[in-house]
Amino acid sequence: MSYENPHMYNDPAGGTPSDVGGQIRTDYYDRKALVEAAKEAYFGQQADTMNMPKNMGKTIKKFHYLPILDDRNVNDQGIDASGVSTIAAFVANVTQVKVTVEWIAPAADGGMAYYFEGLATGANHAAALLLAIAQAEGTAWAWSIQEGYVAAATANYAASVVILDAAGWTTNEVNWSGEGTVNYGNLYGSSKDVGTILAKIPALSETGGRVNRVGMKRIQLEGTIEKFGFFDEYTQESLDFDTDAELLMHITGESVKAANEITEDQLQIDLLVAAGVVRFAGDATSTATLNGSTAAGNLEDVFSYDDLVKLDIELDNNRTPKNTTIITGSRLTDTKVINAARYAYIGSELQPALMRMTNYHSEKAFIPVAQYAAAGSVARGEFGSVDNFRFIVVPEMMHWAAAGAAVGATADEVCRWSVDTAGAAKVDVFPVLVIGDESFTTIGFQTDGKMVKFKIKHVPPGSESSYSRVDPYGETGFYSIKWYYGFMVLRSERIAVLKTVATL
Repeated sequence: MSYENPHMYNDPAGGTPSDVGGQIRTDYYDRKALVEAAKEAYFGQQADTMNMPKNMGKTIKKFHYLPILDDRNVNDQGIDASGVSTIAAFVANVTQVKVTVEWIAPAADGGMAYYFEGLATGANHAAALLLAIAQAEGTAWAWSIQEGYVAAATANYAASVVILDAAGWTTNEVNWSGEGTVNYGNLYGSSKDVGTILAKIPALSETGGRVNRVGMKRIQLEGTIEKFGFFDEYTQESLDFDTDAELLMHITGESVKAANEITEDQLQIDLLVAAGVVRFAGDATSTATLNGSTAAGNLEDVFSYDDLVKLDIELDNNRTPKNTTIITGSRLTDTKVINAARYAYIGSELQPALMRMTNYHSEKAFIPVAQYAAAGSVARGEFGSVDNFRFIVVPEMMHWAAAGAAVGATADEVCRWSVDTAGAAKVDVFPVLVIGDESFTTIGFQTDGKMVKFKIKHVPPGSESSYSRVDPYGETGFYSIKWYYGFMVLRSERIAVLKTVATL
């Protein structure tokens, strides 16, 4: 063993490191920071990471095949049970018609498809068709306004189409079903009507024949990755003379935590935008109509047990699996039984409303996590359970400032509010974000398939790499961190946002 000092950095006089090997003090700090960052990943704990291999570009694509019995499975391959093909069978005596408007967002915004249905019955096919079209287009027009894609003053559906088309959206209008005479390749779609299903059951005669042909449709899912990063610089003297002996540890640790929070924010925004189910608390019908009210004690637009039950029913209808199983009782004192549940993410502002929530029998609905944690595993940040939801409180949960209804006398306001860019006082809108299993994936570059991978470069002052024309004395070091991030929604109908207001 040589006598050289076994420090991490080479001897300034040009000596070689000890045979013992270099120290790993800085690497230890990096690992510790990564562990601490992982403990603060709230949304990432539900994510799977799809790996993007080298030399394959920055875009990843995946096919999603729609079920045969699905309204979205619109195709022209069907013939009716009498052997008559598609459009020709759509005769004047058809009195019930279903129409769908499909709006597809630009690829740059995720390429999400949104569907709006109209189902109507009239004196004949022409009358039913007009009613169904008006219903579907009216629903689509109202949605485009409440989601902010077009201005509130937009006159009608046609005007919305013009605006969205100019912004890169694609509009498809489909008229595919009527009174059991035409299957259009998806039999009876997603219908639950007894009469419709009975008329479309694919019966066969003794001789068979070319009847009951079905068709299948696939949609293409797409996600892209982008590179992000930042760096920090520090000097040798900042380490030598600063009163904090662990300054270097703080530099590295805070950098990793910041990178983790940025990726969490990116993921949170993508999930809020990708939600295929959007509901509004209380009597509100849009974001702009959520009302905190100046009448003291009026909390009708704060989310309630009824709002959660209806949201749960819609997710059940969308075949959204539950993330957790039933937690049964145990012999431990005061242990509660809770249902199989889906995770719902909220900000700390909604905790009071959650804790005071009661069920349909005026009994306390909220079960604190302490009363069932001993009998089952809990998620990071889990706060408690109501009905079929287990709530995770996220300290950095976002909201829409001044996006709700205008407030009157602010001194009497009972819900949180802020001032918009025009100076008007409006209610803040908060999300309850529910994420079902297998609803999304993040995309990383050369990851382990489980999490976003940070690439860290640390060049300390005095190291060989720190000397350059810019710093010929090697007095300044730097610490950089970079990563790739991408997002792809797999099943938007399994992601839901319940918009609500929060009490002061």
